[in-house]
Amino acid sequence: MDNLLGDFLRARRERVSPSDVGLPVNGRRRVRGLRREELALLAGISSDYYIRLEQGRDQNPSAQVLDALARALGLDEPARQHLHQLAAPAQPAKAEPHVPASIVELISTWATNPAYVQDRLTNVLAANPVAAAVSPNYAAGRNLLRAIFLDPAERELRRDWDQMAADGVAGLRAALGPDLADPSATELVAELTARSDRFRELWAQHDVKPRTGHVVRFRHPAVGNLDLHSDKLDIPGPAGLQLVVFHATPASPDAEALASLADLIPAQ
Repeated sequence: MDNLLGDFLRARRERVSPSDVGLPVNGRRRVRGLRREELALLAGISSDYYIRLEQGRDQNPSAQVLDALARALGLDEPARQHLHQLAAPAQPAKAEPHVPASIVELISTWATNPAYVQDRLTNVLAANPVAAAVSPNYAAGRNLLRAIFLDPAERELRRDWDQMAADGVAGLRAALGPDLADPSATELVAELTARSDRFRELWAQHDVKPRTGHVVRFRHPAVGNLDLHSDKLDIPGPAGLQLVVFHATPASPDAEALASLADLIPAQ
């Protein structure tokens, strides 16, 4: 049986230096980060109980214990919530993703605002023509995480590739929560782990970061550098879909470049 809670605790424990939490460092240590006994002490729980948690022999800790561990590990709020999710009972299977027809119609009317709809695995389910003009991976049927890590053109296109890669992996963990046993998620993670050293490193860090708006920096072969605001809007429903919309600052060189890119799109 998967030990998601224990894996997360172990990974985050190994990233905390004893000196970070005021513990003395005497002599050479055989373990990375905190020892299990040290974390238990900081969280105010018994060492035996913490060891059972990390080994997966007890997967039903109280909210108070989880919060104490989160404080001891220095987790931020998204990571604290993720810790609670990992200890929660299994959730029912997610509904099959379905993009409302009205959303598809809406984004098709945006000539200079690239937009697409993605599911929690970053599968693109719908996109408008100007989004595909920014990157051919903004198209229905593509998976953006797979593209980021496996398509060399994406590394060339994105001036902030390193940050995008890290955010993408942390965003996947946040979106999945404890649902890593989902066959589609398992398949995607297994493929990227096998084919990308960088993905494997980032996945092992167990970072958690919800997908939020930010600025995306492209190096587009047709129009040059392009800095676009990216806003992510949740689509109501059980499938966890997001509408992602790009826009440039009005009257900026980026807005002019985006308009020029839109002009290159062949008439439908």
